[in-house]
Amino acid sequence: MDADMTDQSNSEIKTGPAGLAGVSTEPGAKKPDPILVADNITRTFGGLTAVDVEHVEIQRGAITALIGPNGAGKTTFFNLLTGFDQPNTGSWSLEGKSLKGVAPYKVARLGMVRTFQLTKVLAKLTVIENMRLGATGQKGERFWAAPFKFLWGAQEQSVTEKADDLLARFLLDKKREDFAGSLSGGQRKLLEMARALMVDPELVMLDEPMAGVNPALKQSLLGHVKSLRDEGRTVLFVEHDMDMVRDISDWVIVMAQGKIVAEGTPAAVMADQRVIDAYLGAHHDTDLSELDEERLEAEVEAEIAQEEDSK
Repeated sequence: MDADMTDQSNSEIKTGPAGLAGVSTEPGAKKPDPILVADNITRTFGGLTAVDVEHVEIQRGAITALIGPNGAGKTTFFNLLTGFDQPNTGSWSLEGKSLKGVAPYKVARLGMVRTFQLTKVLAKLTVIENMRLGATGQKGERFWAAPFKFLWGAQEQSVTEKADDLLARFLLDKKREDFAGSLSGGQRKLLEMARALMVDPELVMLDEPMAGVNPALKQSLLGHVKSLRDEGRTVLFVEHDMDMVRDISDWVIVMAQGKIVAEGTPAAVMADQRVIDAYLGAHHDTDLSELDEERLEAEVEAEIAQEEDSK
């Protein structure tokens, strides 16, 4: 009995945010219970390498932030993981199932759903219609069944009830019959997050959820992201708002120039010299008068030549 209790206790420690205690802060650190694993993911555009990730794991049941300067490759990496773009090399899996070559809609059905930096609501449909479209496996979507409501009416009613519950949770129930195009930027973000939950995903990926959001709605969005973790879901999000990252993240992964350069808790990452260099440059705290002028000039000329060669 005691052994069973010990095993159960160890299992609980390894799952969720608690399982991140003691995890290495080196790039590509192994997690005790990863839901998503990616290896050797590369994506090039012409001569530019946008993504070059050797290994990364996302801990189940935790909120992980993916941060980095503009152009670091964060959204491109999101697109690769969710099937909206294909890498030049690499493999990645969700719950041990390979996602290589899997279409985005099939990735969603497997339990990994994403939102977009620029929201993808269907502006000329109502809010409730947008929500209904998020549900999968609807019998009424089949061509031969569509004319016969008795085949799908009960299911649509169930889908609608679930959609109404989510709209109430996200405080969008009063907008139920409004066109999605009439919503504010923050309300569209909420609608997209609510619609993502129509498929009961295990992993929710949010691409800059705070971008363009009215400050009055930010706290609401933060609360909803935290609630996803409280329900046992895993969250991976891209964000530039460092206050949000500190507030809700259990773990932070830092990208720069397409590579993972650091990992760790928010406090550890913010103090990591590699992260400071990635955002501000390696010589941000150096007195230029202390540098050898000839060496500095040579470095500048080399950078200019490299930029010209890449054009």
